[in-house]
Amino acid sequence: MPELIELATGPVLDVVRRIEPDQLAAPTPCAEFDVRTLLNHLLYWGPSLEGAARKVLVAPPETAEKDTALPADWQPKLLAHLAKLTESWRDPSAWEGVTQMGTPTELPAILVGGMVVGEVVVHGWDLATATGRTPVWADELLTYVHKEVVENVQWGRDMGVYGPEVPVPEDAPLLARILGLTGRNPAQ
Repeated sequence: MPELIELATGPVLDVVRRIEPDQLAAPTPCAEFDVRTLLNHLLYWGPSLEGAARKVLVAPPETAEKDTALPADWQPKLLAHLAKLTESWRDPSAWEGVTQMGTPTELPAILVGGMVVGEVVVHGWDLATATGRTPVWADELLTYVHKEVVENVQWGRDMGVYGPEVPVPEDAPLLARILGLTGRNPAQ
């Protein structure tokens, strides 16, 4: 499983490198975010997700998650976050035992790791779609993410992480089925 995070972040790094300033106000498939606020979301939760891999509780910053004042150096910060996230979750021990993700509540590390990998793929697709990119992820990774989403979809909806399911044909590509389960229209 440690290799999955690298498979997830690789295409997203390319998307992030290509985001232009005039694309920051573009809507994303994630209804509550435009590109700017989605970038802020990723930067806001980044330290907590990295800390979870190291079994260190890192509370989110005091600033508002949906702050629209994106830091001027957002791109190098997000690229560094994705590199740290990859490094942290590449360690096999990150997937063992329990951990915390921004709050004192303990969760199985394997569950949190799956959530992190899924978050990278789904929000990476959101950013790519909003900025006219088409990332490609390995089938092995998409098989894993689909399994994780299927197993935790109701929990994700109850937590407000996923929207209502968008119907997708059963024989659609795995990425489309993942997106539909998370409440996104893969046809966007």
